[in-house]
Amino acid sequence: MFYTIQNNQIIYNFQKSLEFITRKGEELYGQHFKLLPEDLPIIRKLFAYVIRDEENCKLHDLDMRKGMMLSGPIGAGKTSLMHLMRLIVPEPQGYQIKSCRDVSFEFHKDGYDVIQRYSRRSLKFIHGQKKMQTVCFDDLGAEQTLKHFGNKCNVLSEILLSRYDLFITDNLITHVTTNLNATEIEEQYGARVRSRLREMMNMISFPDEAKDKRK
Repeated sequence: MFYTIQNNQIIYNFQKSLEFITRKGEELYGQHFKLLPEDLPIIRKLFAYVIRDEENCKLHDLDMRKGMMLSGPIGAGKTSLMHLMRLIVPEPQGYQIKSCRDVSFEFHKDGYDVIQRYSRRSLKFIHGQKKMQTVCFDDLGAEQTLKHFGNKCNVLSEILLSRYDLFITDNLITHVTTNLNATEIEEQYGARVRSRLREMMNMISFPDEAKDKRK
């Protein structure tokens, strides 16, 4: 087991957690899956964040009130790490992963309701208690700008702006993975989205020379 329970708190073991996500990675992605030593600084940051380790979050300059933007070259392992990291924490503390390409296709099919689906409807009150759905939008920038009955909309831009408003008012958390750098994000989504992403997310980046791990 990669954790113990002490005084009703979960205490995680980093090394055993690495072994756990390596096994899960092999199950999900094949026997070739490995966690490379050069990726450990990224993994340590993600691990500290998902287990809510205040001391190590401060050490890595991570703000637990914010979400995460994990950026890096194609094939660096961003999506697989986000899938594996959510297996470490109990499900109520986890996050949904949604492909940005799938979101754009949903807009083409369902229209502007999709913006509410991934923003306002991520915040619910059940029996007087606030429940929030954290979402990781995977591969931001890879989606197409599609039309719904002839109406064109940069749907991810609108969703992120709406979730930013809910971050300010209700502490709604959003995560993103992307191949884009800051300049490319501004070119595709505008300066307003770039500025709000910077405010609502911790920026975690693979180096530009990170290997393509796909076989």
